[in-house]
Amino acid sequence: MPEKQQKRQQRDQELQERRQMDAAISEYVLHALGQPADLCQVQVRRLWEGHYRVNVLLGGDVTCARVAHSYFLVADSDGKLVESTPAITRQY
Repeated sequence: MPEKQQKRQQRDQELQERRQMDAAISEYVLHALGQPADLCQVQVRRLWEGHYRVNVLLGGDVTCARVAHSYFLVADSDGKLVESTPAITRQY
């Protein structure tokens, strides 16, 4: 297999793993926070290995969304929360 194709497959695999991790973290945050009625989006941004910034946006759509909750998280390899600053409390 050519080296270029191997690198592309590796990038695709890493992207898929990152998306799965983002989805797992989003699900965990919403489970702990509760399900807001006007949820627009949960943004998960990887800062460095195992550390994330998560913003919960509320509003009708992205043009009028606002950041209602924001957390710095440490997650394990399964996307489960190890630490949160501030702590996630049930809101909804």
